[in-house]
Amino acid sequence: MVMKSTDAVSGTFGKLIHEGQWLTNVYGVEVNGEINYEDVKRSGTRAKGKKAMDFEFTGTIKSYKMSNDFAKKIGQITDDTKGAFVTELIVALEDPENAPVSAEKIRIKGVQFTNIPVINFEHGSLVEEELQFVCEGYEYITI
Repeated sequence: MVMKSTDAVSGTFGKLIHEGQWLTNVYGVEVNGEINYEDVKRSGTRAKGKKAMDFEFTGTIKSYKMSNDFAKKIGQITDDTKGAFVTELIVALEDPENAPVSAEKIRIKGVQFTNIPVINFEHGSLVEEELQFVCEGYEYITI
């Protein structure tokens, strides 16, 4: 089957929503799950088998800096009277040229950021941030 160019999904129509607010400064989101396997030695063969033991999810948000709001929330962990900032994110993608395939909305659960964006700039350039996080899971939301 030959691919039609309009079938390719465009990330241009991706959105990140936090606490009901579309974060329009975000231009990239990636969430991945990694399955961890343990070796299984088997009788009668040199070949090792693999047994899935656990999994973990990590992600990255790429954005233009518009405020210190996230940095302050993430940084609350440096205050010994507070815990880590834990939140949920909604990631949505709906390319109008390929809505049947691209129409998806996913809730990212138990998000905890792994770096605190204190300050970053370069003369003559827009200030960009890259926030890494871990999360406890995800679920597809019916659109």
